[in-house]
Amino acid sequence: MRLSYPPAIKIVKVPCTGRVDAIHILEAFASGADGVCLVGCLEGDCHYMTGNIRARKRVEYAKHLLDEAGVGGGRLEMYNLSSADGRRFAQVMREITERVRKLGPSPATTVSGLKSRVSG
Repeated sequence: MRLSYPPAIKIVKVPCTGRVDAIHILEAFASGADGVCLVGCLEGDCHYMTGNIRARKRVEYAKHLLDEAGVGGGRLEMYNLSSADGRRFAQVMREITERVRKLGPSPATTVSGLKSRVSG
């Protein structure tokens, strides 16, 4: 069975979501992403012990920064899924795509200073 998710989704694989820092998330928005979704392993089931918990905290911090910058923290989300649950992954990707579509294009590339703060 082949599961499909929206073609606008760009997957960036990392060894663990714990490796994703807030700056990586902000760079994605500054580079033109309308939304960002991190998908980590189930809590308590992280191969790297607490990587997904660190990622969750960083996502919450980045949401706060996005709200302050006028981009909107609602454009960022994190889910914890089993790697064996492809059907749920596809569903989450459709949901986040629809949410971002309703929000419209990200103002991140036009928000004064966000690109320079991330790049510089």
